[in-house]
Amino acid sequence: MKLPRGFRFAGVAAGIRPSKPDVALFVSDHDAACAGAFTVNRAKAAPVVDAERRLPAERMRAIIVTSGNANALTGPAGLEAVDAVLVAAAAALGVDRAQVASAATGVIGMRMPFDKVVAVLPRCVAQLGPDPAPAAEAIMTTDTTKKLASRTLVLGGETVTLAGICKGSGMIAPALATMIVVVVTDCAIDAHVLEAAIDEAKRGTFEQLVVDGDMSTNDSVFVLANGCAGNPKLVAREAPQFAAFVAALTELFDELARDIAADGEGATKRLEVRVGGAPNVAIARELARAICGSPLVKAAMFGQDPNWGRILATVGARCGTQGYEVDPARAQVALQGTVVYDAAPSPFDRALLKARLREPEVVIAVDLRAGAADGTAYGCDLSYDYVKLNADYTSVLFEAPDGGVRKDDRLGNYSPAFKRALLVQALGYMSRFRGTRCVIKYGGAAMTKDGLKRSFCDDVLLLHSVGLQPIVVHGGGPELAHALDKLGGGAEVVDGIRVTPASELRVVEMLTGSINTELVTILNRGGAHAVGLSGKDAALLRARKLVRDDGRDLGHVGELVEVNKGFLESLIGQHYIPVISPVGLGADGESYDLSADGVAAGIARTLGADKLIYLADVPGIVEHGELISELAPTGLRGKLETGVITGGMAIKAAAALAALAGGVRAVHVIDGRIPHNLIAELFTETGVGTIVQGDA
Repeated sequence: MKLPRGFRFAGVAAGIRPSKPDVALFVSDHDAACAGAFTVNRAKAAPVVDAERRLPAERMRAIIVTSGNANALTGPAGLEAVDAVLVAAAAALGVDRAQVASAATGVIGMRMPFDKVVAVLPRCVAQLGPDPAPAAEAIMTTDTTKKLASRTLVLGGETVTLAGICKGSGMIAPALATMIVVVVTDCAIDAHVLEAAIDEAKRGTFEQLVVDGDMSTNDSVFVLANGCAGNPKLVAREAPQFAAFVAALTELFDELARDIAADGEGATKRLEVRVGGAPNVAIARELARAICGSPLVKAAMFGQDPNWGRILATVGARCGTQGYEVDPARAQVALQGTVVYDAAPSPFDRALLKARLREPEVVIAVDLRAGAADGTAYGCDLSYDYVKLNADYTSVLFEAPDGGVRKDDRLGNYSPAFKRALLVQALGYMSRFRGTRCVIKYGGAAMTKDGLKRSFCDDVLLLHSVGLQPIVVHGGGPELAHALDKLGGGAEVVDGIRVTPASELRVVEMLTGSINTELVTILNRGGAHAVGLSGKDAALLRARKLVRDDGRDLGHVGELVEVNKGFLESLIGQHYIPVISPVGLGADGESYDLSADGVAAGIARTLGADKLIYLADVPGIVEHGELISELAPTGLRGKLETGVITGGMAIKAAAALAALAGGVRAVHVIDGRIPHNLIAELFTETGVGTIVQGDA
């Protein structure tokens, strides 16, 4: 994630929430223009009331966000609490009270324990640093993952960076979609022009986000712009640079909106609804939101039910009540690219489509054939967990005497059957994993999104904490492919293997090294002792040039010859988590680009690992659209030989077979696009991907 110049972040625990960080601080080291967008709910929280009447403004310096208590519908005491926090924050930072704004998120109607926030602000200021992750964690409530994104653009010859941090999971509805968003940028821009940019950027993004259709009291989107990029200041909406800035801000908002939708309360998949052929954009967007927010449509998607009737019924209902000149019977509906209705029911392979609806992202496309306008909305499915989470949300919370929110989530509040099952499973897994070794091949989409990257590292930390010994192997991922494409204008691929000329090897080493450093940093900030390694370090990965039978030269592509077992054993014995990039060292002194899949298998085989796990961009091994949950090595070999498994999955399958033949007990292939799938695969009886068990 790229960060703009001149900003620092911090997140600390004040005791508003039980045992979690709950105060976040976003600080500009220089005066900054600030603008925002806020909920239209008439029951506005006190921080919204205060910020909305003061923005846009120049010379702002900080945003403070508290979580666990909404400070909404608390009477005059709410605004008094806001003032106390702002005065204390300004004093701790050495700025004026008018230069600080605030936001809050959490339970409505409880008194804000502002004294707790005031008490920790000096510590919060002392912990300010360049990493936004602590602040991103501190603003979370029912979120399951941190949400961060960034964009860069060039304005007037200067590189401008925008970075966004947000939270949002439930009570998500347009006008504004429920969230707390803080965007920081080093762009030089007038505060009123910045407000106009926010208004344009949110229309097709945050305003098109629906999880449950309930509007919060606390929606707040802030953008701080400190001008450190040195670009010519944007002072008018008519300037060409303004359009470029809006485009970048829109892209950033769009990514954050998608992340919020994917992390909707209880969600198992994100929905993207595209409505085209509408009379105008407003109608297209409204109908997309209606489909996205329909409980019947959402429930159907949860159950992998291609129920197009519910989609068109929703369109018809909204058009009828609003008087739109749209005939749903003339429309076309497609789910995951499969046409299911085209002015009449269309034949389709129900089993295949049902399998496609299990994917973590489902696209619903509706062509109304009533115009040329289109619109998109984002949302998620409706699961059992949504009901449970919101039924329990305040029933297990209570207001402590000190004003903090406490959770009475003791096992005693649950049924005896639930307690028995929970304890047996938890203790069983801890006993099963303690002392075992697991090699994890990290790749695909999990490498490209900050939220997925952090959830992966959280999973590795959890596995390590219960006694499992993880070893992480990674390649260059999509970022490397993109960089090499830009350099060479196209890559040469032979049987799924990318040719690596000498001119590109340095780029491979540089980018894999950068990925390695980032993973190690995140793991170590989480309390681990991770160590980053190139395969050349201590001759960890001995390699030789890969020579094909047909004589085709693959450049500096190599194959693994030997793993330095003693070196790895030494690190693991000292409780380190090795993080390995697959660049090997040849006997000829040359460096070789190795397959991360093959390296992971080789390391697992050398160490006698119990498990080898591949993160992929598919649910697992799939045949005719259906996920295969379990395979034996003979079954995997058969599917490989008959061409059922092809492309990148074929390389993984061949590596998996080699690992199993070398004594690895089980190989897992899981969908890395879903947060915490690594834990779900290992800590549940049925798992979520494909497991190939070694022969007994």
